Amino acid sequence: MKKLLIACLTCIVTGTFAQKKEVDSIAIKLAAYKTVRLTTDISKMSMEEREGLKHLIKAAEMVDQIFWMQAYGGNLAADTVSKKSVREFMRINYGPWDRLDNNRPFIEGVGAKPLGANFYPSDMRKGEFDSLTDESKNSPYTIIVREEGVLKVKKYPDAYQHMIREASMELNHAAKFFRDSMFSLYLTKRAEALLSNNYDESDRIWLDMKDNRFDIIIGPIESYEDRLYGIKTSYEAYVLVKDIEWSKRLDKYVAYLGELQEGLPVDARYKKEQAGMSSQLAAYDIVYYAGDCNSGSKTIAVNLPNDPVLQVQKGTRRSQLKNTIKAKFDHILIPIANELVVPEQRKHITFNAFFSDIMFHEVAHGLGIKETINGKGTVQSALGPHYSALEEGKADILGLYMITQLYEKKVLTEGELMDYYVSFMAGIFRSVRFGVGSAHGQANIIRFNYFKEAGAFSRDAKTGQYKLDMAKMRQAMTSLSSLILKLQGDGDIEGVQKLINEKGSIGPELRKDLDRLTSKNIPVDIVFEQGIEVLDLNRPPIPEEMQK
Repeated sequence: MKKLLIACLTCIVTGTFAQKKEVDSIAIKLAAYKTVRLTTDISKMSMEEREGLKHLIKAAEMVDQIFWMQAYGGNLAADTVSKKSVREFMRINYGPWDRLDNNRPFIEGVGAKPLGANFYPSDMRKGEFDSLTDESKNSPYTIIVREEGVLKVKKYPDAYQHMIREASMELNHAAKFFRDSMFSLYLTKRAEALLSNNYDESDRIWLDMKDNRFDIIIGPIESYEDRLYGIKTSYEAYVLVKDIEWSKRLDKYVAYLGELQEGLPVDARYKKEQAGMSSQLAAYDIVYYAGDCNSGSKTIAVNLPNDPVLQVQKGTRRSQLKNTIKAKFDHILIPIANELVVPEQRKHITFNAFFSDIMFHEVAHGLGIKETINGKGTVQSALGPHYSALEEGKADILGLYMITQLYEKKVLTEGELMDYYVSFMAGIFRSVRFGVGSAHGQANIIRFNYFKEAGAFSRDAKTGQYKLDMAKMRQAMTSLSSLILKLQGDGDIEGVQKLINEKGSIGPELRKDLDRLTSKNIPVDIVFEQGIEVLDLNRPPIPEEMQK
């Protein structure tokens, strides 16, 4: 990772970073992250599988370099940054802007982060983009550059040629080491897709895989980084090893997607699409994060592909990153609950409930509709830069709706229903700390304020602790679900902006409570020790007879 940082940062900021005030500030910011080692049981992996896994990680390292270029692309030389703490904080944020503090610069002289990151020229005017006649300007797989004063469109494989070729080559190498022919086919097709910008075939093969033990999600996927138009996708990679036993526990829930879609608390017009019944749920140990998913707050579950046509035709794969979820539960959620949840309700904070809240968040992305009901096109295109925050809010609230329905149908049988609600409330406190610069953070801020106004919880003024009111929270869950589904179905960008204006900011009381968490040294998120050496992949496997 250190080599990647040096390769991606090369000289723009002037002045010194040795000022004590700045260094102290960075030290405080770094303390908000808990370091976690990403490991999994490799004892039963063959030498061939270990070699294949090494090539998957090397492919991920390449796309990590690409994301540096997309997110920052600046000219700050690593060797001009004298303080190790500043270099480390830049590595966490993929640039000199604090992602958990609304992208505020933490290095003097950098200036505000461009809304369009490095997907567009920083001096590009809206009229210039609008007058650009090349239709591929709206592709999620192109960037806009200025050459000799004129805007031009450049495809990702041309813009990031060297790194994409290297990543593609590593995927092809990896395919030779896995006995699973379907997984090997996916790797070769994904390698082709990186070079061609056409991901449809590899996505379809990926969705058809059912029994793969290993997985890699890699490519330009999410559009969170493009806050200007919400179009351009960022490169990222997840290298995964399936937890077979936990995955088996999740299989039964997919069969209920159609029934849950029909029962959504909204007019039939807003739920007319069919949920993908071939959707899969699986639990994984993640062994390597790269790019977008590794920036700032760390992803703990994935619902892909994003293509709405594929979602309707074939469903999605929901991958729960179990080891990361457990790390956040142990190091963040439990300490938050001990500080902000009334003592008598803390018993309802359980790992199973927290895991389920996250899992059904991902499942809920498949509910609702992807096309507006009034001819405004897709929900994503109609809502533009506001789409991501609203979609994450939808998934959160509909995930709780699904849990409630499945629990009352006795399909979900673990624990008490109250466990899921109290863990959900504690999860809001965890996620609002990501701030409005994060789509997930903004979604949670809106929901906190909505629930507060509905009386879903009360706060003890003396202790600063919260108590959940189950009945009122259910009412608020239903009404907020209906509101979000209507905003999406209508493509109502003005309505979304109104919701953000009214409920999208952290009030002084909540700010005081969040500051209390910081003063107690409760981490905001986690960072990783990861890679080939951490996994010890060069160690030979234990002979089979010794395993017995």
